[in-house]
Amino acid sequence: MTKRAVLLVAVGATVAGLVTAAPSTVSAASPRSAGKGAATPPPAAAPLTWTDCGTTTYPTLQCSTVRAPLDHDNPSGRPVTLALSRIPHTAKTFQGPLLVNPGGPGGSGRSLAGFVASSLPAKLAAQYDVIGFDPRGVGKSTPALNCLPKYFDPVRPASVPDSAAAERTARNRAASFAAACGEKHGDLLPYMDTVSAAKDLDVIRRALGARQINYFGYSYGTYLGAVYAKLFPAHVRRLVLDSVVDPDGVWYEDNLGQDHAFDARHKAFAAWVARNDATYRLGKDPARVEAAWYAMRDAVGKHPAAGKVGPAELEDTFMPGGYYNGYWPRLAEAFAAYVNDKDQDALATAYKDFGAVDTSGENGYSVYTAVQCRDAGWPRNWSTWRNDTWRAHRKSPFMSWNNTWYNAPCATWPVEPLEPVEVGNDAIPPALVLQATDDAATPYEGGVTMSRRLKGSALVVEQGGGNHGISLSGNACLDAHLARYLTDGTLPAGVGSGPDAVCDALPEPKAAPDARAGTNPKGSALHGLLGFRG
Repeated sequence: MTKRAVLLVAVGATVAGLVTAAPSTVSAASPRSAGKGAATPPPAAAPLTWTDCGTTTYPTLQCSTVRAPLDHDNPSGRPVTLALSRIPHTAKTFQGPLLVNPGGPGGSGRSLAGFVASSLPAKLAAQYDVIGFDPRGVGKSTPALNCLPKYFDPVRPASVPDSAAAERTARNRAASFAAACGEKHGDLLPYMDTVSAAKDLDVIRRALGARQINYFGYSYGTYLGAVYAKLFPAHVRRLVLDSVVDPDGVWYEDNLGQDHAFDARHKAFAAWVARNDATYRLGKDPARVEAAWYAMRDAVGKHPAAGKVGPAELEDTFMPGGYYNGYWPRLAEAFAAYVNDKDQDALATAYKDFGAVDTSGENGYSVYTAVQCRDAGWPRNWSTWRNDTWRAHRKSPFMSWNNTWYNAPCATWPVEPLEPVEVGNDAIPPALVLQATDDAATPYEGGVTMSRRLKGSALVVEQGGGNHGISLSGNACLDAHLARYLTDGTLPAGVGSGPDAVCDALPEPKAAPDARAGTNPKGSALHGLLGFRG
C-alpha cells in the first residue's frame, strides 16, 4: 500500500456557478446509460477547508479532514477523523465529486486521487473533483489502528505446518494478534466494518455539499461501493467497480477461492520464466521451473536467505506477482540469482521491495483483519480451517497455508461478527463492472455475480488478463469504456448472456537481464497504490 491554493468558496455558490443540471434517476436515462450530463446542484453546505498538499507529481493536490461518528447510531458520540485529498475540477462543466478507493480493506486512498485525475483524459478529469480518502482506522485518519507492531518481522514460522506442534505455534501466534487488537483497540473494533465505512462515505458526501457522488473502487473498494449503493441508492450517480469482490463469499469462502486462483497465477509465472529460459536459465519446462521454486522454498526453510527470507517471507515476496505480472521480471531475476548464483542478497532485496511490512503495512493489516473479521462470520472450530486448508493445499500449494495464517486471527476475534450486506440493487443507475478473466485476488466469478446483482450494469471483461486492477493500467480498450461512462454514462450495449464487452489483455512483460525493460509505467504506478491481499 502506498501514497494549491486554499479554496474557501462556499460549496453552494461554487455549484450554482459551475454545474449543469442532469437526470438523477434510472428512469431519467436510457436503459444502458447512467446520469447523462452534469450533476444536479446539491444543497448549500458549509465548505471543507482544503489546504495545499501538492507534490511534484500532483502539484494541485489538496487535503482536508472531516469528522464522522465512530458509531453512526450515536451521531453525537465519539467522532473519528477521516483524511481526504482532492484534485479540484477546472472545467466549467462540473460533474460532481468522484470518490476513489484502492481496496484492502486497509488501503490508503489519498494518493489515488492524483493518480486517477492524471490518468483519465484531461478534458474529462477536469469535470470532476477527484476525491481520495483514508477510510476509518487507515493512514492519516484518526485514530489509526496498529494492533501488534513487528508482527510480520522476519523470520516468521514457515506457513506449511510440518507437525501438530508447528500448527499450534502458528495458531497461538494468530490468536495473540487477535487478543492484542482487542486489548489495544477494543473500543474501536465494534465499529470497524464495511457498513460503518460506507456510512462514512455519506458523511463525506454531505461535507462536500453534493446531493450525489460518483464512485470508482478497485478490489475491496468494489464491495465498499456496492454496500454504499445498497444503503444510499439515491445518492449514487455513477458507479465503477474494477476487479470485483464476490459478494456471495464474504469473507471466508472468498479467501478459499483466492488459494486456487493465486496458485494458477504462480503457475503462469513459472510458464513465463520457462518461455524466457535464455534470460533466466531455470529450464524450458514450466514444471521444472515450478519445482525449482519449491526447492528454493525448502532451502530457505533450512537457511533463511541473508538471515531474513524464510518460507513465509519468500511467499510474501512472490505473491505480488499474482496481482501484477509487471513484477515478474524483477521476481524472476531474484529467483534466478538465488538458484543459479547462490545470491542470497538478491532474494533479500526482492523481499524488501515486495514482501516486507513497514508501519503503514502494519496499519493496513490491522484494519484488514478488523474489517474482515467483523463483516461476516468465520469458522470458530479450528478443524474447519485445517481441513479446508489441507484440501486446498493439496491442489494449490503456493499460498493456501500462508493465506490461512493471514486470516486466522478471525478464528478468535474478540468482537462478534455482523451479517453481510445483500448488495443486490435495482435502485441505482447502471454501473460499469470491469473484470479480468484470470484475476487471482478477486476471481472472475465475482465480477459476473456483482454485475448480475446490479440491475442494468455492464460487464466489461479483459480476456486472458491476470492482473488485479485493470483500468488506468495501460489497456486502451478498457480505458475507453471507462472514459465513455464517466463522460456521459454510456455503457456498452451487450447482447446475449455473456459479457457486454470484451477487451484483449495486454501483452505479457518482456524478460530483460536488468529486469527493467518492457515494464508498463501506468501499470506499475497503479499497482504501487493498490493494497495487496485486497
